[in-house]
Amino acid sequence: MNAALMASGLAVALLIDRLLGEPPARLHPVVGMGRYLGWIGGLITARQHPQREPAPDWRAFGAGALAWCAGAALVGGLAWLAQQAMAGLPLVAGGLLLGCLLKPLLAWRMLRDEVAAVEAALQQSLAAGRERLSWLVSRDTTQLNESAVRESAIESLAENLNDSVVAPIFWFVLLGLPGAAVYRFANTADAMWGYRGVYRGRNWEWAGKWAARADDALSWLPARLTALLLKGLSRGLPLQALRREAARTPSPNSGWPMAAMALKLGVCLRKPGVYALNAAGRAPQAADTAQALIYASKAVYVQVLWSFLAIVLIAMEGSWLR
Repeated sequence: MNAALMASGLAVALLIDRLLGEPPARLHPVVGMGRYLGWIGGLITARQHPQREPAPDWRAFGAGALAWCAGAALVGGLAWLAQQAMAGLPLVAGGLLLGCLLKPLLAWRMLRDEVAAVEAALQQSLAAGRERLSWLVSRDTTQLNESAVRESAIESLAENLNDSVVAPIFWFVLLGLPGAAVYRFANTADAMWGYRGVYRGRNWEWAGKWAARADDALSWLPARLTALLLKGLSRGLPLQALRREAARTPSPNSGWPMAAMALKLGVCLRKPGVYALNAAGRAPQAADTAQALIYASKAVYVQVLWSFLAIVLIAMEGSWLR
């Protein structure tokens, strides 16, 4: 795919995201991915006893891996065919079509608006804040206090800044539309299958292990890029401190953007019994949510500029090699 088409497609996708937000659920490819994963995941885990975790259960692992690979191949193949079809179109038409297909694979406006909505609801009442947060996170929010609600919202902003914006754009720049599509499939599969043990009555310990590891692999570099984007917005954030705090989370990736945000804001972000990032920091206040949104917005702008530059440089390198 030529550089002009990729750059115009990315610009159109970002413009659609800013002006229109998410497409209807019936037309949303990520919703379609979720339906496939929900259906096939139900079949894979149907015969497993929810209270037992055989280790290792190679049958469940193999079935999960095969189903993941089949879904990824389908998603990537359809994206590749669409990309090939666009290559023969005029630049304006190709850029518009590419942008329309790329937009559902990234979701900056929705993420920004949902985090802001949690803070707005929290200003009304703690109960309203808990309820709105439940739209954004999978954890139980009914017992969270005000600080915990705010911490969870800021954590989700930082983590999903990578999952919903930085990583899809990163893979689009490297591998075009198929790269972004396969990444979003992998991230959706991890969100639905990547649990340790039993989740909602299904045992995902081995059935979801491939999905979890695949997402870890595809998110490894983008997560660190997200942290560096946040770190680069101001001075005085040592890389050593960032690395130390990121290592406190069980995930090899999500701790990086969350740690960067905690250190930049000077707040403590914690999941009780699991981790505390920047434990010496203060409890976040309403102003910290607003500041976190500003930092995340600036990180998106910087990444977009880098992405346009990378598209040009990759195209130039390709022309030199021919």
